[in-house]
Amino acid sequence: MSETPTEAKPQPQARSAYRAFRTIGTRWMDNDAYGHVNNVVYYSWFDTAVNAHLVDAGVLDIQHGATIGLVVETQCNYFAPVTFPQVVEAGLRVARMGQSSVRYEIGLFLQGEEMTVAKGHFVHVYVDRAQRRPVALPADLRRVLQALQ
Repeated sequence: MSETPTEAKPQPQARSAYRAFRTIGTRWMDNDAYGHVNNVVYYSWFDTAVNAHLVDAGVLDIQHGATIGLVVETQCNYFAPVTFPQVVEAGLRVARMGQSSVRYEIGLFLQGEEMTVAKGHFVHVYVDRAQRRPVALPADLRRVLQALQ
């Protein structure tokens, strides 16, 4: 599949493009048969970066919160391999915030490096836990998200 003339090839980004960071250690089991961390692990890191930030900020109660975020879209671009036992630092920012949805963008960096080895995004739609219907972002969550913009 070829790129259309208006599509720019994804490029690595600098740390300065992200607002918050979380350190994540690779595990032996993350490496695949090709000797590098398998692509599915990157999505796990995205999920960890977003949800751990929200839990730490006190705006996500995984067990009992009335509002939960469901992933409706995700994407990743890879620029360089990661292997065990390297350490990854996940940068986080909010690119877009709607009434009930948020686009989180995550950049993955090797520890101490300036440019991303991968970057991607998650779109979460926030819903009522019981009904699974979209709800407005709670005010405390919105405040935490605004700090990531």
